[in-house]
Amino acid sequence: MGLLDFFKKIEPDKQKSGFLHTLYDGFFTFLFVPNHRAKARAHVHDHIDLKRTMIFVVYALIPLYIFGMYNVGHQHYLAMGEMTGVGEGIGAKLLYGAMKVLPIYAISMAVGLGIEFFFAYKKGHGIEEGYLVTGALIPLIMPASIPYWILVIAIIFAVVLGKEAFGGTGMNVVNIALLTRVFVFFAYPGSISGDSVWVSGVDGYAGATPLGLAANGWDAVLSHFSTDQMWWGVIPGSIGETSKPLIILGAMFLLLSRIASWRIMLGGVIGMSLMGLLFNAIGANEYMQIPWYYHFYMGSFLFAIAFMATDPVTAASTNKGKWIYGLLIGAFGLIIRIFNPAYPEGWMLAILLINVFAPLMDYFVLQSNMKKRLKSA
Repeated sequence: MGLLDFFKKIEPDKQKSGFLHTLYDGFFTFLFVPNHRAKARAHVHDHIDLKRTMIFVVYALIPLYIFGMYNVGHQHYLAMGEMTGVGEGIGAKLLYGAMKVLPIYAISMAVGLGIEFFFAYKKGHGIEEGYLVTGALIPLIMPASIPYWILVIAIIFAVVLGKEAFGGTGMNVVNIALLTRVFVFFAYPGSISGDSVWVSGVDGYAGATPLGLAANGWDAVLSHFSTDQMWWGVIPGSIGETSKPLIILGAMFLLLSRIASWRIMLGGVIGMSLMGLLFNAIGANEYMQIPWYYHFYMGSFLFAIAFMATDPVTAASTNKGKWIYGLLIGAFGLIIRIFNPAYPEGWMLAILLINVFAPLMDYFVLQSNMKKRLKSA
C-alpha cells in the first residue's frame, strides 16, 4: 500500500497538467491491476485488463528476440568468415545482434507510443497502450539492416492512418504491425526485399534466403541450406521469423494462456497444407513441386499464423468465423507465394486481405445462427 499511496500523492492535476496526467495514468495503470472485479453473477471475476492481456504476448516474444539477436550476429560473422560454427562466439554474436535489434525496438516503441500518448491527450481519455504488442512485433518482422528513418515513417503511417484515424485501440480494421511492413515493402522495396538486406553490416554480401531460392526448386534451396538450418532458424531472414521451435513454443504459451485462438492457428495450418497438397498434385512448375510440408520450414508462415493472424481486434470473433478466417489465410498466403514470387511472404498480404473480410464472416455466421434459432422457436 505504501507504493500505491506514493503514486496517488504525486498524481498531476488533470485540468492543469493534462498531458502529464495522461502520461501518469498510463504508467500507473501499467504498474497496478484494477481494484475492481465483475459482479458475482458475471462470467469473469479476475483483475486482468487490456495491459495484462497484452503483456502475455510480449512474454511469448522474448525468446524470439534473444534468438533473433544471436542470429543477426551469427549471419554477420558468417558473412565475414569468422566464428562460422553455430556454437562459436555466442557472446560476441549476441552483443552485435543486440546493437542492431535494440535500437529498432526502441524506435518502434518511442514513435508508436508517442503517437498514442499524443492522441490520448488530445482526445482527453486515458492511455490504452494498445501499441505495446504492435511495437514488440514490428522489429521481429523487419531485417536488421532496415534504415531507421524508413522505420519511423512506416510506423507513423501505420499508426496514424491505420489505427488512430479509425478511433484508436480496438477500432483498427487491419493489423498495424503488418501495415507497417507492407508500407516499407511497397514504398521502399529495396530495404526489405532482395538478398542484400538480410545480413547486417557486410557491404556487398548477398544473404540469400530459402524463399529467394525456392523459385528455382527445392534442390536450389538445399544447395544453400539444410532442413535443420531452416527449422532451427540459423538462416538469413527477418529478426524474429526464422526459429520455428521458438515460434511454436510462443504459440503454445498463447494457447495455454488463452490469449490466442487455436481455431485460427489450426485453420491456417490446414488451409496451407491442403493448398500445398493441391499444388503438389498439379506440379506445373518447380515451385509447385516443393513438398507441401517444407513450406512450414521456409519463410514466416508459423510466425504469421501464431502472432499476426490471431490479433483479436482484426480477426474474426465467432468460432465458425475463426475457422474460415484461418483456412483462407493459409490458402491465400500459399497462392500468393507460389504464383507471385515477387511477394514470397504471401502471409503479409493474405492476412491484411482477410482482415478486411473478417467482420463480414462474423456477420454471416451470426445471421445463420439467428435464422436457425428462429426456425427452432
